[in-house]
Amino acid sequence: MNPVIGLDVAKGESQVQAFLQRKKTYKQSFKFEHHLQGLHTFYQEVEQVAGQPPAVIFESTGHYHEPVLQFLEDQAITYYVINPVVSYEAKKTGLRKVKTDKVDAYHLGELYYKEDLEAFQKKTEQYLDLRQLTRQHSALTDSYVEIKLQFQAAVDHIFPEYHNVFSDLCGKLSLNTLLHYPTASAIQKVSQQTLADDMCQFGARRSDAWFLDKAAQLKAAADRNPFQHPVCHGHIVSLQMYIQMLFQYQEHLSQLKREIDALARSFEDHGLIQSIPGIGDKLAATIISEIGGINQFERPKQLAAYAGLDPSVFESGKYKASINRITKRGSSRLRQALYTAVQCGLAKNRNKKLIAFYSRKRNEGKPHRVAVIACANKLVHWIHAMFKRQEVFVDQS
Repeated sequence: MNPVIGLDVAKGESQVQAFLQRKKTYKQSFKFEHHLQGLHTFYQEVEQVAGQPPAVIFESTGHYHEPVLQFLEDQAITYYVINPVVSYEAKKTGLRKVKTDKVDAYHLGELYYKEDLEAFQKKTEQYLDLRQLTRQHSALTDSYVEIKLQFQAAVDHIFPEYHNVFSDLCGKLSLNTLLHYPTASAIQKVSQQTLADDMCQFGARRSDAWFLDKAAQLKAAADRNPFQHPVCHGHIVSLQMYIQMLFQYQEHLSQLKREIDALARSFEDHGLIQSIPGIGDKLAATIISEIGGINQFERPKQLAAYAGLDPSVFESGKYKASINRITKRGSSRLRQALYTAVQCGLAKNRNKKLIAFYSRKRNEGKPHRVAVIACANKLVHWIHAMFKRQEVFVDQS
């Protein structure tokens, strides 16, 4: 026998379809909940009937499959985590279009017998920790940018001339000043010296002359401000709320960055990847965590496919497509990090080796974006070789 259990994982529960061997299902499909009793129930009966431990196959579902994966790891059970794109394509073999949990679990079991699958290798806790921290940092950064935009809109409703006073509108000094003096009339009511003394207390390391000059700029901005009459109280409340939120986001992002930097330095590959011009601490940590160990990829093309940077191929009869877009089927976060690394390497003439490759692609008539994607693919090959050989990047002189 070659038993397998197909799982269609959902939030808090999974649909089960067990096979004792190909084309031979065991009982009818059923559901179980993702608690310890349910996790043991779905597996033990099939193991007893088959006389050997069955493999388990399921789709990657974000975080919904994590309880199942943890149970399988604890029990040392062989399992296969399938990319949803692969399972979706496999379901197209039938003429009927049916989408139910039972059918999905059945198709996953069939997929086990049809495809030459490789057992899933779970990333170590160290890689998972770093990946969680970098993804959390990215998510918080996106939210932080949204709050910044809303904050700037609130400033436009109250004190639009304030934009011209500070180069960093969301800096600590700017936010504290605006928190204490949210309107033009509030600034006009105090003297220049008082304004300078208050800003000095906000923690910026500047000279007294600098603070006096900044206070003069604020007074001039207040005089130019179009909203001289008392503004809507609701706008002031919103502005102060956004300022407090920005302070909280800045604190959380700083804490996450410290955690990421400390954990990333414990990886041997961290120093290697940072030897590539244009890759700093954050990008290095993201790339390392998303790859999850170079030993999972024997060849650089496998890593390129995992990043979704491999070109698609279409041939039919005598026709062979000349325009082949990348598949975009792998890790979108890794792909975005590599794309950003290429842009940073090309900027300010940082990575001469990458610039030479980019120029060659442009001379071949490739558009800018296509050339950048080609550079990202080349960067994958360099990273794979560096990690495998444990050698630093050597740029052109």
